[in-house]
Amino acid sequence: MGMCLPCLGGAADDVVATPDPDTRRRQLAEAAEKRQKETTYRGVKNPEAVERKRKKQEEIEKQEMTTSVSGGGGLKWQVG
Repeated sequence: MGMCLPCLGGAADDVVATPDPDTRRRQLAEAAEKRQKETTYRGVKNPEAVERKRKKQEEIEKQEMTTSVSGGGGLKWQVG
């Protein structure tokens, strides 16, 4: 029976403390963002170029929306 006591004495040192819920939640969120980013750019050689192209396309669409709303270049009605 004396042989088991030394094993139990060192067990408390080997226990890994779990982080508090806020830290754990932050770590899980960071891991999820990393996984999402990896799957988004899977198979893409240059993700920065893809991101720049997407932003440029969004800017062009935004400009088109503002120009069409202001009344420039629309269709004109003619009543004959």
